[in-house]
Amino acid sequence: MTALRFENTLVESLPADPVLVNVPRQVANACYTRVEPTPVAAPRLLAWSDRLGEFLGLARPGAEAVQVLGGNRVLPGMRPYAARYGGHQFGHWAGQLGDGRAITLAEIIATDGSRQELQLKGAGKTPYSRTADGRAVLRSSLREFLCSEAMFHLGVPTTRALSLVGTGEAVIRDMFYDGHPAAEPGAIVCRVAPSFVRFGNFQILAANNELDALRTLADYVMRQHYAGHTRATSFQELCRRTALLMVDWMRLGFVHGVMNTDNMSILGVTIDYGPYGWLEGYDPMWTPNTTDAQTQRYCYGKQPGIAQWNLARLAEALLPLVEREPLEEGLNLYADTFNQGWRRALAAKLGLASEQPGDDELARELLNALTETETDFTLLCRRLAQMPLEGTDEELLAPLAPAFYDAAAPRPQLAAWLRSYAARARAEGPGRVQRMNSVNPKYVLRNYLAQQAIDALEGGDPSLAERLMGVIER
Repeated sequence: MTALRFENTLVESLPADPVLVNVPRQVANACYTRVEPTPVAAPRLLAWSDRLGEFLGLARPGAEAVQVLGGNRVLPGMRPYAARYGGHQFGHWAGQLGDGRAITLAEIIATDGSRQELQLKGAGKTPYSRTADGRAVLRSSLREFLCSEAMFHLGVPTTRALSLVGTGEAVIRDMFYDGHPAAEPGAIVCRVAPSFVRFGNFQILAANNELDALRTLADYVMRQHYAGHTRATSFQELCRRTALLMVDWMRLGFVHGVMNTDNMSILGVTIDYGPYGWLEGYDPMWTPNTTDAQTQRYCYGKQPGIAQWNLARLAEALLPLVEREPLEEGLNLYADTFNQGWRRALAAKLGLASEQPGDDELARELLNALTETETDFTLLCRRLAQMPLEGTDEELLAPLAPAFYDAAAPRPQLAAWLRSYAARARAEGPGRVQRMNSVNPKYVLRNYLAQQAIDALEGGDPSLAERLMGVIER
């Protein structure tokens, strides 16, 4: 890493916090605070993404590079910082939040010429840590490492993960939120993205009437990431990207779990992998986030609406800079883009290459049928390609058996749907199986797989995490 040329366009372009004291506090009239990672006892490389490393022009790290990735060394040219932002959390304004345990080191130029930021999550306290310790545990860090790379290889816009470094230190966490905290091994994940700016970066400036900083941030983001756009059309393009992101989440059965506005990327990519999960039994109201179990605000089926609500909160923050009408046009564009994209995604999952009257209803009826008895979403969509297009109900259902949690349960609604689908698919012509297998993944990162890898790695065995990465990358 010492041979890299580091850049720091955000630090050079946006107003900095003039106070250099690294203690939790309210920050004003600034977009970030300069802060360095807190060194750890014994950094050790636990996982590395070879493919992302190749994209960045980085070889697998040796001992010196692990010191950097573990937060023990800052290289010449790096100007690390923690970003200031606010956000709506579970629908309520939470005030100042910020990077409480993430520190961006610098920017580098990837092999394709793109600018990529390197950010260490779990790198220590910042002025935005509030009462937290600034650290991360191996459990959550490996989950983020695996899922961000899984999403990338499934074709979903996302931040990525370059490395996972064990710190050699214990971190106290209440894993089950039951009042019984315990020591867990600490870790730091190096995240990579063109930008980690969130909706909340704009919101905190607007909420505090820091309009000069708001204007500077908007123009920086536009210049760096929305070349050729105005402020208004940048927002509209973000709405379009976010709508397509929601289509990707929904088509794969991915549930983010904590769609606060501070967890929404200004680039329209997936960011912050916390209590995420993947649909197993199809249930539009399912959420992997136990703290959201009662309200189900961020459940699978509500994600598209929440994303639009979050965009509306960003639009409010932009009102000092942009007229209301183009912002409303952006929100309308979001709805149109999502609705069209979701229709096309469902048709693609069914292997339908042409549009015919009744296709939308056919897709809706399938989703309704999946609630008849507990049915695995990923397996059903994948196994549907193996269904014969002629036969009895039993013959149509047979290839789908691995998707059924209760094999003996009657499925008259699904059987009726399969007959309708078979008739529609026969009219479609050849190529159905190939089309379906190209969009319906064979594997997703189910929670039990991630947990098995966590348990093994905590016990000193990295082989399961490595095997998962091998599957993910295929």
